[in-house]
Amino acid sequence: MFGSAFFAIPNIGPVLAAGPVVAWIVSAMEGAVLVGGVSAIGAGLYSIGIPKDSVVEYETALKTDKYLLVVHGSAKEVEAARGFIEKTHYVTVNTHAKELVGAGSR
Repeated sequence: MFGSAFFAIPNIGPVLAAGPVVAWIVSAMEGAVLVGGVSAIGAGLYSIGIPKDSVVEYETALKTDKYLLVVHGSAKEVEAARGFIEKTHYVTVNTHAKELVGAGSR
């Protein structure tokens, strides 16, 4: 996998990441400032616009040996991925849109 990384994160365990999420995790780890007690993964998710309550939910899932799949792309790409995922045996599917600063203000 291009742009992949393997992390051993305390209280979560081994994490394999690929794509843009690797940069988010590394950036959060380098910052060493954790957002409200969440891990580096949580801080990385929060930094890309995932709401804090969802971040806590996702960290809990990881700690209980569940998987987290993050799809990042255009609305069309995310919707295509969602359609594919919904054909599998998933537990939950959530969509989060990052709001653009200044969008719609003129």
